[in-house]
Amino acid sequence: MDLSLEELGNVTITSTAKREQRLGDAAASLYVITADDVHRAGVTRLPEALRLAPNLHVAEVYSGAYAISARGFNANSANKLLVLIDGRSVYTPLFAGVFWDVQDVALEDIDRIEVSSGPGSTLWGVNAVNGVINIITRSAAATRGTLASAVAGSRQRAAVLRHGWALGDGGSMRLYVKHTANDHTETAAGARVEDAGHMLRGGFRADWGRNDDRVTLQGNVYRGNHGQPLPGSINITGVKFALDTISLSGANLLARWERPVGGGELSVQGYLDRTVRVTPPTFDETLEMADFEVQYALRPAPEHTVVLGLNHRRSQGRVGHGAPQFAFLPERLNQAWTSLYAQDEVALNPALRLTLGARVERNDYTGNEFLPNLRLAWKPSPGQLWWASAAHTVRAPSRLDRDIYIPAQPPFILNGGPAFRAETANVLELGYRGQPLPAVTLSATAFHGDYDHLHTQELAPSGTSVYFGNGMQGRVSGLEAWGSLQAAPRLRLHGGVTLLRPHLQLKPGSIDTAGSVAAAEGAMPRQMWRLRAAFNLPRDTELDLMLRHVSALRAPDVPAYTAVDLRLGGRVGRDIDVALVAQNLLGSHGEFTAVQTRTEFGRNLMLQLRKRFL
Repeated sequence: MDLSLEELGNVTITSTAKREQRLGDAAASLYVITADDVHRAGVTRLPEALRLAPNLHVAEVYSGAYAISARGFNANSANKLLVLIDGRSVYTPLFAGVFWDVQDVALEDIDRIEVSSGPGSTLWGVNAVNGVINIITRSAAATRGTLASAVAGSRQRAAVLRHGWALGDGGSMRLYVKHTANDHTETAAGARVEDAGHMLRGGFRADWGRNDDRVTLQGNVYRGNHGQPLPGSINITGVKFALDTISLSGANLLARWERPVGGGELSVQGYLDRTVRVTPPTFDETLEMADFEVQYALRPAPEHTVVLGLNHRRSQGRVGHGAPQFAFLPERLNQAWTSLYAQDEVALNPALRLTLGARVERNDYTGNEFLPNLRLAWKPSPGQLWWASAAHTVRAPSRLDRDIYIPAQPPFILNGGPAFRAETANVLELGYRGQPLPAVTLSATAFHGDYDHLHTQELAPSGTSVYFGNGMQGRVSGLEAWGSLQAAPRLRLHGGVTLLRPHLQLKPGSIDTAGSVAAAEGAMPRQMWRLRAAFNLPRDTELDLMLRHVSALRAPDVPAYTAVDLRLGGRVGRDIDVALVAQNLLGSHGEFTAVQTRTEFGRNLMLQLRKRFL
């Protein structure tokens, strides 16, 4: 609200070209959630902040667990969306998706969240099929001093303590600790859902800037647990398990160095990530990941802007099993991914830019995958941008596609997926971004994706077992649009809508036994829309109202719902912020899974307090 609409168009982003550029110049379907948006939404967890993006489907499965996707294909194992936190990918090779119950940051440290829907594989790699979420936190220099934040609500509590200070030689550092606790929820029938839990995390970030060098070093640790509601995290071919508490822990460390070199910008980044997840009695996973990337952005000629990069990732994983009915085989597996990428943005004339890019990425399951990208951007005036793109993208196989067996010993009922190949998508997009009137901004993208080799559960020729195959294909078309209106000096309105039209089918010869087409299409809401109103009232008081709607899901059957959230916040003195947040004011609703076990999220009232010590 402190920035004009024109200034918001000048916000610097990095997700589209993997280098700094203005949002107004980004030839992609990109929505930016600002730090002010997160603050005024009154949310306490990262997935709740992502609800602000109109190009995402965010469904809370149970307390603290989410299914999040862009452009459809949502599920507990949503696997076509790449998520990064400060350049560190939180993708897991176990199922090619994200465990959202462990992904969180101190929301007070967020600088912005860039949500790019559509293919991003050329610059970001396989699995960036339907979008990229890039979460970027503030530098340590921007968070000096001490901040304490506490939230108490009807079904959750959270507290954050952060301290930042200056270091010698132009450096800064901060430390933080965050604790969250959630109470159990209930189904529509009033049955208790065993999903209560807590999480404790802490970490640091240090930044140095001296002469031309910029260095960042940051790390995080976490530990927690939560209940495991019915029907459980694994339910394949009708096999169910007795459930117990899920235990979670992990640590990560990232280092990045940036420096101008030879008229360009050189960046070197590496990180280590270790996660432990114990889900009794089905499996316990220990995963150690090492990632290294070198990138060089340069301008070899005035009309060319080139990005070159090399990435190598290695993992050591062990997936044990506690029940004889289920196993990942082999139990221990080391994997490697290596990729080279290049992209050239060519200024054909002052108003027309052509972007050509390609990536070659090698994985242990399917070998080399080629990921090309073509974009054309036309800027007829400073406030208007038209663009079109064509891309081929890939979702590489995961352990869940290849290495899962039921029971743990032969003869197998589910015989893995030894021939499972990469899922592919060819995507066309046509978009507009601009400020057609001084008080209005608008972004709209029409897209069409042709998908092939999608995941199915096939009947073996013997008729006595099944295996995972690639027996589904189809298309998903749609429209994403959002905009802002400065209705008055103290009132800004935001609105967004996403429309999906899927048409999937089995390929000739497929004998799918799991209803894969109905499950994939059924998890796609055909319509989503949201409206936000931000009022700046007298005496540093803020009033924010959000209205969001998600149409019905078909498999499982989840009715459409509309939710209203409200936040009233103000400042007490110079250093204390107080806010009252009310969520789901229209009553309870469910968002995912079948009605027998589905959590109903009812009204939630929270009191938030934040104090800065300078």
